[in-house]
Amino acid sequence: MKPRFVVSGTDTNVGKTVFAAGLAGALQGYYWKPIQSGAAPEGDKETVMRLSGLPSDHILPEQYRLNAPLSPHRSAELDGITIQPATLIPPSVEGPLIIEGAGGLMVPITREFLQFDLYAKWDLPIILVARTTLGTINHTLLSIAALRMREVPLLGVAFVGEDNTDNMRTIGEIGEVRILGRLPHLPQLNAHSLRDAFTTHFRKEDFA
Repeated sequence: MKPRFVVSGTDTNVGKTVFAAGLAGALQGYYWKPIQSGAAPEGDKETVMRLSGLPSDHILPEQYRLNAPLSPHRSAELDGITIQPATLIPPSVEGPLIIEGAGGLMVPITREFLQFDLYAKWDLPIILVARTTLGTINHTLLSIAALRMREVPLLGVAFVGEDNTDNMRTIGEIGEVRILGRLPHLPQLNAHSLRDAFTTHFRKEDFA
């Protein structure tokens, strides 16, 4: 069976889309973002298409594409759409599948259904993307505890940002979690630089 992963973040703008693009490209997999909230100047699907180096048929269409860059529940309300969680089913593909969630674990999909509830239903391994800067210990350990409370499988934590060895070590030790690696900020972010950085800072076999 080909691996399937869910990429979630500890916060907004932690870099999970760039990480997802790097992982999808490294595995020559497929990328799917079930819910896109806000698509200007480009949505995450377009960003991954630009950065992953994957063919266009490996970038799957969203189930819901919403206009406002807000939590999905509110963006859907403004668009006059009711998100039906039962329609959010991971697609069957011929290779590895990388699923990117919208925001963090507790982001509401509807006013009664959280992103967290969807992950518990899917029962797929989560890759938690965290920043390396101040505040990451609290946010990341809370996210780890929440996943374990619901018995959602956690593959490990991937960091994005400048090197902060102690923060990463502390999270690994206290959270008793695998540290998958760290993607540094890239002065020139493109498919070539992301591929090289991902190959340097992560081991593909950790995602087998």
